[in-house]
Amino acid sequence: MFARPILSSAFRQAARPAPIFASRFTAVRFLSAETRAAIDKAVSSAPVVLFMKGTPETPQCGFSRASIQILGLQGVDPAKFTAFNVLEDDALRQGIKEYSEWPTIPQLYVDKEFVGGCDILVAMHQNGELAKMLEEKKVLVPAESAEGETPKEG
Repeated sequence: MFARPILSSAFRQAARPAPIFASRFTAVRFLSAETRAAIDKAVSSAPVVLFMKGTPETPQCGFSRASIQILGLQGVDPAKFTAFNVLEDDALRQGIKEYSEWPTIPQLYVDKEFVGGCDILVAMHQNGELAKMLEEKKVLVPAESAEGETPKEG
């Protein structure tokens, strides 16, 4: 008596498309060619690119602030870094999430490759992976500059 409703309910659930597939499909579909081209250009504009809320000088959320602080602690060369304020452009704010298939901001790209959001940066900073990657990509302030700041014994 109860087997039929349970079985038909299970069949209906199995026959439905997975919500994850549907959301990914619709997310990609709504990213316009113009927005995609603008984001491609932005991601290519510097070796280290951060899409954030606010600016590096005045971050507008704690996660963006933390991401900037981590990049500073790592010693990223300011000449090899640029940031884009997603609060200035709603198409960029929504488009970057669809572009990377990552739901949150900030988002870090290194050499045109998506690294992750603030949570990923924190984890990579803590386990040393971020320092290793940034050094391999040669985006840190040159060692000579850092050595010049320390007093030499004479």
